Amino acid sequence: MSQPIARAAPTPSAPLADSGVLRAIPGSPVPAGAASGHLVTADEIRIRFAHWPPTPGAPRRGTVTLLPGRAEFIEKYYEVVRDLTARGFAVATLDWRGQGGSERLLANPRRGYVADFLDYQRDLAAFMRHVVLPDCPAPHYALAHSMGGAVLLDALLAGHRWFDRAVMAAPMLAINLGPITGAVGMIAAAGTAVGLGRAYVPGGGDKPINFRPFEINRVTSDPVRYARAADFITQHPELGLGSPTLRWLTAAFAAMRRITAPEALRTIRQPLLLMAGGADRIVSNRMIEHVASRLIAGAQLVVPAAKHELMMERDALRSQFWAAFDGFIPPTPLPGEGARSRADG
Repeated sequence: MSQPIARAAPTPSAPLADSGVLRAIPGSPVPAGAASGHLVTADEIRIRFAHWPPTPGAPRRGTVTLLPGRAEFIEKYYEVVRDLTARGFAVATLDWRGQGGSERLLANPRRGYVADFLDYQRDLAAFMRHVVLPDCPAPHYALAHSMGGAVLLDALLAGHRWFDRAVMAAPMLAINLGPITGAVGMIAAAGTAVGLGRAYVPGGGDKPINFRPFEINRVTSDPVRYARAADFITQHPELGLGSPTLRWLTAAFAAMRRITAPEALRTIRQPLLLMAGGADRIVSNRMIEHVASRLIAGAQLVVPAAKHELMMERDALRSQFWAAFDGFIPPTPLPGEGARSRADG
């Protein structure tokens, strides 16, 4: 069983700039203009972040805060960063605790672990307070994928008004395990309760998800983008993350129950676009539709044939994603946009 890392406790502080924290591979260099470094959260965890200005000459449209999914890392989103900066947005992103270039939580750095999804709220709050709000221009929008969507929705339910509107790509509102979903949740909770929370889920291990053969992968139908993510881990193995632990899965189920409660969803006022892949086998499209229908300003769109990673799909499917994004995020700020983030700084 993996044990917690023994370390000297850092002191919560302002961000520490470090231009060397971003990795590159042939064919995928660091996008121009990057500012990167680490910050320390209120509970003393080191979080890696990066942000970029808009492409020179592009119209200035505010900032998109990019919130990745489980086991992902900043470098995987370089292409998305370039797509957004070319549209005139500044872009800010981070690695959640326990993955990417942020501090790992167990002695075995490949184990996907978090004690509670509310810990991710600490990451996001520190990032917004110390990096995004002071250093990136308003208005503020969010673009969240999978687990990042769950964290974002949790933040909105907690009353944070950082973002004027948000796009969620395949948000993790329920895991798609079919008829065994309830049993899996009970097994994870029981294992965690008896002290096995740091153990991998049954069948799990150290191998990162992008090391599976492309032919059986469940995240994208684009072989080039799939291979690129794997190449980053091959050349920079410190970025890799294996399967989730029982504690992570237990925390995920608790968070998903909390953020999909109908009475809570009606309290969210910000416009949200929830996008799903028609061929997604990782998260529940039915729950995405259910949640969108209960939001005051919610909209939902399905990209047919797309798998889980909409932003990493083949061009014909990515173009549908970006068309929906462009239609939802206004070319110029609407009246009142930009005031929310200032009020919640």
